[in-house]
Formats: sequence, C-alpha cells, structure tokens
Amino acid sequence: MVALRMSMSSLVRRRSSDEITNSASVSSSLFPAFGTTIFDIEGYLKSNLRKYVIAPYDRRYQLWQTFLVALVVYSAWASPFELAFRELLVGSLLPVDLLVDAFFAVDIILTFFVAYLDTSTYLLVDDHKKIALRYVKKLHFTMDLASTVPFEQIHQILTGKPTKSEVSGFLIMLRLWRLRRVSELFARLEKDIRINYSATRFCKLICVTLFAMHFAGCTYFWLAVQHKTPKNTWIGNKTEDFNDLSVGLGYTYSMYWSVATLTTVGYGDFYAVNLTEKLFSTIYMLFNIGLTSYIIGNMTNLLVHSSVRNFVMASQRDAFNKILQYANKYRLPEGLKEQMLAHMQLKFQTAELQQEVLQDLPKTIRSSIARHLFQNIVETTYLFKGVSDDFITQLVSETKAEYYPSKVDIILQNEMPTYFYILVSGSLDVLIYKNGSEQFLFKLESGGMAGEIGVMFNIPQPFTVRSRGLSQVIRINHHHFKQMVQPFSDDGKTIIYNFIKYFKGLKGKVLEEIYVTELLGDFHDEHLTRNEGTDEEVSRYQEAPYTEGRTGNSKALSSPVPVRVKIHGHHPNEHKMGNETTPKLILLPNSVEDLFSVAEKKFGNRGSKILMADGSEVEELSTIRENDELYIL
Repeated sequence: MVALRMSMSSLVRRRSSDEITNSASVSSSLFPAFGTTIFDIEGYLKSNLRKYVIAPYDRRYQLWQTFLVALVVYSAWASPFELAFRELLVGSLLPVDLLVDAFFAVDIILTFFVAYLDTSTYLLVDDHKKIALRYVKKLHFTMDLASTVPFEQIHQILTGKPTKSEVSGFLIMLRLWRLRRVSELFARLEKDIRINYSATRFCKLICVTLFAMHFAGCTYFWLAVQHKTPKNTWIGNKTEDFNDLSVGLGYTYSMYWSVATLTTVGYGDFYAVNLTEKLFSTIYMLFNIGLTSYIIGNMTNLLVHSSVRNFVMASQRDAFNKILQYANKYRLPEGLKEQMLAHMQLKFQTAELQQEVLQDLPKTIRSSIARHLFQNIVETTYLFKGVSDDFITQLVSETKAEYYPSKVDIILQNEMPTYFYILVSGSLDVLIYKNGSEQFLFKLESGGMAGEIGVMFNIPQPFTVRSRGLSQVIRINHHHFKQMVQPFSDDGKTIIYNFIKYFKGLKGKVLEEIYVTELLGDFHDEHLTRNEGTDEEVSRYQEAPYTEGRTGNSKALSSPVPVRVKIHGHHPNEHKMGNETTPKLILLPNSVEDLFSVAEKKFGNRGSKILMADGSEVEELSTIRENDELYIL
C-alpha cells in the first residue's frame, strides 16, 4: 500500500501536497487540454526542470502558441493572396509580413528551449543538447526555417532591386506549413471541457471551407495572370482588361467563381477556357467531392449529438406517460401515482448524481468517492459511534446513495428487513399503521437511521418511513452488513451496545408499538450478560470501544448480529403424524446450554440433543444459519 501511494503521488500533485520531486513521473496521457489542472505547473517548473528550459504545457508558453495561431490565420490568407495579386499590391503587405515572420523566428529560437516527452520512456527530457538535436533532425525545423526566411527581401538587399521571379512567389506559399498549428489548436479545443464541442466542430468546418474557397479563388486569378493570352482565360473572356481591375474587384470575381464551383451551381457566366484552367477546375471539383462529404459527415455527427439530447427528453416523456397509463389501468391511489411520478422526475433531474454514473469506474475510485462523501455522516450515527476506522471504511464502500422526493415511502411497515438507511440530508417521518389509520411517531433529521430495528432484530420492519421533502439517504444491505461485522468482534459488540442503549432510550409510545419485548429480553441477555453478565463488561465498550491507531480486531465474533431460528419441542419426524407443537421463533444464543435453557422455558422440558430437519445432530452452534429449524429433544 505504501508503494502504491508513493507511485500515485509521483504521478500527480494535489494543490495541498508537496512539490513533485521526479520529472519522470509526468506522462503525456496525464496532461489535460485546457479545462483541467492536474498539478501546479509553476511549482513544477521551479523545482524540476533545468535552467532556461520551458515545459511544453506551461500556461505562458501555451498562450504564446495561441497567439501564433492568430498569426497563422493571417499567413493562410496572405500567402495565396500575395501570389495572385503581387503585381497589384506592389509590396503594400511587406511590413506586416516581416513582423509576422519575426514572431515565428522567435518561436524557432524558443523551440530549442522547450522540453519534450520521450515516447519510449514517458519522461520529460530537459537536456539542451537532446532538445536541439531532436528539433534539428526533424522536418519541422527545415520547414519552419524555410517558411520564415524572407527570401524576397534578402534578394532585394543583395541585388538592390526587387525580384519578379515566380520562384519567390512560390516560396511565399511555404508559409502554409504553419497551418498545422491551427489543426493542433482545434484538436485541443475539442478536448476542452469549458468549450462546447459542437461549436468547435462547426467553427472548424467553416474555417476549412473558407480556406478552400480563398485558395482556389486566388489560384484562378493567378492562372489568368500567368497565361500568355489574357483574353483566353476565364476572366479575360468577360473582361479583357482585368489586369487594370482593382485588387478588391479582382478578388471578388475570383471568390465568386470559386464559390460557384464549390457549390456546383455553375451559372455559366464564368468557366474554364484554356487547358490549364480546365485541369485545375477538374482537380478542384474532385477535391470538392471529398470536402462536401467531410462537411456532410461532420454536420450529421453534430445533428446526431443534438438528436441524442432530444431522444433523452422524449424518453423522459414516454416514461411519465407509461407511469400514468399503468396507474390509470390498475386504478392506483392518487397519492401513490404522485409518488411514482415524483420519483421518476427526480431520477432524471439527478441523473449525473446517481450511482449508475460510477459503475464504470474502478472499485477503488468508487470507494474513495464514497468515503469522501459519506464517511463523516456514517461516523456520527449512533449505531457506529466508537467503531474502528477499518470497519467504517469497509461499510462506506458498500453503501449506495439514493434520492427521494417529498412524500415517498422509503420503508414500508411489515416488509422484510433487506436494507437499512442513514439520512444524509432532508428529513423523514416515522409512521405506523394501527387500526386502519396512520399515526405519526417521530421525525428523523440528518444523521438519523431508519430500518435498523428490523435488521438488528431480524424481524419485519415495525414502521413506515416516509420522506418529508427532497432527501438523500445512503442504503446499506442487511446481509453485506452482517458479513462485514463477522471479522470485527469488538466493533460488533460496540454496535450491539449502541443499539440497545438507543433502543432503551426510545419513548414509551414508540416501544409499545414494537412487538419485540421478548426478543429484546433475549437479545439483551445473550449479547450483554454473556460477558460475565456485568455492567462493567458493557461499560468497557462504551468508554473505550476502539483505540485510535488500531487496525482491526484479533478475536472473531461468532455472531455479533443475532441469527433468527425456529425451535421445536419434538422429533423432526413427528410432524408427519400431526403430533408437533407450535414452533417458537428465537434469537440463537451463544452456547448450547443457553439454547437448552431457552427451549426449557418455551416448552417446559429441558432437552439434551439438537437435531436438524433431516435428523442430523448439531454439535456446534457455529454451523447454524439464518432461519434454520432446530428440534430440541
């Protein structure tokens, strides 16, 4: 366990814990996108990375990368635009281009100081030489450098005159290499829990479509400019002097034909004339088939997401309609129908809080969540005061959280004691049906328990428990509880003592309504007086039932929670001849002699032998199980 805790603490650091002391612990799979924080990155930087090394997930570095994406958007628009209209622009965008290239040059330098994750060892590498070698050897360095160097300006400085070569125009297009940053940004945004996924996907589709239309429009105009016969072009066929058009008007014509081709409208006012334009139009139209499919597929995905939400709403409506139909068909009382509808409505409203949400998580995580939410409330309940931390931990791990709306029956009178409940929030009414009427007994507040009397005595529930308002309870299974108590002898005795003390403290009216007076006497005699029958023995569990720091109980308890059995005062074969006596329901005593004494009290004769229904003789009480029938001879 210690090793496990050390390994877990080396992976992540909570805000209240110490600094991470091993940079190897940070895996790429642990890093979130934008919306979550696993560790304090500033403390991580100060205590782990070498000097002048930047963590790839430093917030400041990520802000810098986001700023560069904005510059990439400019480069994606300006590069095709300058290629097509460079003769009309006459260097008007030159200052902006140089400024943008300067920022990307700074980023190239920063990359030599950014740590990277070794995919083979999952360690952050902060060695300067390794970082530099890795970056230089990759294609990224060559392309980053080629897309940043201002070749045209360098040529002009060296020769003293601007170049009109088409090669320099194509070198401008190398800036489109920077578009990979936009793709990486959208990948991060799609994982960002703070941003709507559908909105991110929709923006991505818009950006892809706009860039495709812009690139194709600029290419169309560039093809027209490069053709030897201006009249024999798509735009020269309509406007022979298109070289004299303004940049805005030429760009408008180009985008118009690009959009018409993309949308397959084809009005016929512009069309490909020469062979080069026809070849490019063919490629563009084939590309549009894939782009259209991509857009339709993504839009369908977004509609499906929206349809799922609508389906959930429709399912809720159908569930309510089915409840109403069922209640009307079988003429259920109005109050019961309202309880059914209220419970269903609460189930949908608190879907994210229900236990089903946690089912796919590992048991250790579910147990940790339960301990965080409910351990304090369990420790304050009267039944578990003074028990060990180990028992509380096991008990809380087996609890189930439930919500109940107002006026809903949680426990029905006379039902079998399958569960008992601890009230976390809200309030409950304890009621009893007597002589055909419902009587109020008392109210339970937060920290109170319901159903434990039936569980401890192993009898039908003596009360009805109903929620007053919206209430949250944690449910504990009767049989799981008995199994958990078995290894904890001291805790079992403490639980019994707490229960009897609470039970005796109930008001007389409540005790009168519980027909367990005889069981209470047996319960008290068998579980309190068996330890030499003294109050001092009991008070020992009251004063110090559990010492802090103990990890368990060394002595096993044979039956810390009573076992209910039926006893007969005749041989098991006599029931076939009709000579049997009325069976008696008792709680199994601690010893054979005590069992003979109880049988003598019930039937008037002291037995000397215990038989099972099949005639086998019982020698040890530990072999007897719940609801067994014993024949005392």
